[in-house]
Amino acid sequence: MYSTILIIHSMLRWLVLLSLCYAIFRAYKGLNTQSVFTSLDNKVRHWTATITHIQLTIGMLVYIKSPLTKYYFSNFKNLITNWNLTFFGLFHSILMVTALIIITIGSAKAKRKKTDIEKFRTMLTYFSMGLIIIFIAIPWPFSPLANRPLLRLF
Repeated sequence: MYSTILIIHSMLRWLVLLSLCYAIFRAYKGLNTQSVFTSLDNKVRHWTATITHIQLTIGMLVYIKSPLTKYYFSNFKNLITNWNLTFFGLFHSILMVTALIIITIGSAKAKRKKTDIEKFRTMLTYFSMGLIIIFIAIPWPFSPLANRPLLRLF
């Protein structure tokens, strides 16, 4: 079960990244052209936040089901001395939750703004901040923090 959840979590990150990039693109384009905030823009805002929440839920399942979770909490001193364990035990989780909070706040604020320009600007600002944090927290194959394959299949 753990490996299946981990594979789903790994594949779903691409959907999160694509939806965030698309939402940021639409917000940037709408802001620059002073477009009307259409129902498509609202759906993109909503679904980007929803996909991010689904990814966090699956990530929490990965964290709970991980064979290392008991080790994280039973041997905290060892966790801090091993950078790979520290990254996944602390930094990855904290940064991803922070990014989700920022994206959620941005989505809620954009929904409640009065003008279309304010909606686009809010979406662009908060979603961009969330994307930057997510990029830092993902264990890319080229990352000096921790690395994993681009697509985990097994």
